[in-house]
Amino acid sequence: MRLKVRLTVQREVELGTILQQSFTVNFTVRNQQCLECQAEFRQGTWKSLVQVRQRVSHKRTFLYLEQLILKHGAHRGCLSIETFKDGMDFYFPDKGKAARFVCFLESVVPIKMKTSKKLISTDIKSNIANFKYTNFAEICPLCKDDLLYLPAKLARNLGNIARLVLVKNISNVIHLIDPQTGQTASMTSEVFWREPIRPIVTAARSRMTRYIVLGKEAVFLRKNVSKRAPNRKQRSRLARLTVAREEDLGTNDAQYEEQSHVGYLMKSGDVCVGYDLKDTTLSAEDAETVRTQGGFPDVIVIRKLYGGAANLDGEMDESAIAAAASKQAKNRIWRLQRLDVRMAEEEASGNAKKQVKLAEQQNLDEEDFMREVEADKDMRLNMNLYKAKDTALQTDTDENMANDEEDEDDQQIKLEELLDSLALDAPPDAPNKETAGYAEEGMVMSSMYEEGDRAAKDGIGYVSREDVRNVREKDVAVVVKETKKDLTDSFL
Repeated sequence: MRLKVRLTVQREVELGTILQQSFTVNFTVRNQQCLECQAEFRQGTWKSLVQVRQRVSHKRTFLYLEQLILKHGAHRGCLSIETFKDGMDFYFPDKGKAARFVCFLESVVPIKMKTSKKLISTDIKSNIANFKYTNFAEICPLCKDDLLYLPAKLARNLGNIARLVLVKNISNVIHLIDPQTGQTASMTSEVFWREPIRPIVTAARSRMTRYIVLGKEAVFLRKNVSKRAPNRKQRSRLARLTVAREEDLGTNDAQYEEQSHVGYLMKSGDVCVGYDLKDTTLSAEDAETVRTQGGFPDVIVIRKLYGGAANLDGEMDESAIAAAASKQAKNRIWRLQRLDVRMAEEEASGNAKKQVKLAEQQNLDEEDFMREVEADKDMRLNMNLYKAKDTALQTDTDENMANDEEDEDDQQIKLEELLDSLALDAPPDAPNKETAGYAEEGMVMSSMYEEGDRAAKDGIGYVSREDVRNVREKDVAVVVKETKKDLTDSFL
């Protein structure tokens, strides 16, 4: 595109004499991209690759890692992102940006790093070599809500905690909690990788059982009588729950009474999920021996179900559950932002049946992750939750919570926690009816003016396309004469 501008310049050459000349300036507008954008659309331009892997059967950890990356902007400078069944690949244009991303990973998840490089080209005379670097980051195979049976020596080193513990959450360290007493401990990544531990029960949907809460009784631990009495938020969160399996209702009267660290969240009629250790065979031999001798509780409650998740039928098949999960995700008052990723070629090249099964598994993983977010307030502190388009459902929820004075649930998502989503592709606002016939002072709408009218309004002369061919490129300089008296009067 070419743009012609007619300029008139003046300069005082002598006192009282001004020289003026007009000429045309031609501008050529050329569109171009920055170096990073050019490298993004070229194949094989990456210099450093970060491969993140986790050897588990689900992708909930990567969904959480994705939210951490978005909140901290750690993906800036990344050329492209590929997703695989067991991980993700991040391509960077130089080694420094990849190293900064690796430092971010080490600060949010426990990883084990391996680094390698490949020689691409070399110049012997100038001693310059071109390498491509690959960083392999393996995340520990432990996930939130996994059930562990710690070795006796490790349990003593972690503050003499019980050997049967739950993974409370994962950060740069592994946070553990005793479901019977609420005691917590932290295990560093160095300790874990020195002697890796496999969970005896993984937090998979197939291993979880739905329970109905029938009753609850608060549990008060022994405390120092000389201390000040705890307030409502500081008092014990332990409670003894009476639960029954959802599938046993109307069939038998089997009930279980166990102590739980999330008992303070429950009330009669709530739906929760947990591990049924009474009829489960554990993979670890020492843990199975303790279970058969009655050393484990019959039920370990993991978390409470909120919203539509509590109304789903636990006996539905996988396709029906995936469809119900997709429908429930649309009815939530909050949503999450996602990274712009592309599926790897080997993952996308499968047949139609494989793609349908992969999509169903992805929907189930996303729904499980959404339930974890709903039930964990500490987890939401590291994420950005945005308001959905329709937040009318929250009004009824807030009214019910206000009317229930005995509800101690502080984990449920509230409207004040959500951020307003920024829609860059939203249509322009509708004009105000009162000011639709005229523009405000100082504001000009380009759609109300024909070509050249806005330039005339700004005091710029406009020449049409037909007349611009007759404009000379350069005029002869003209001398503008003024008397000294006129100049003196103009300065005064």
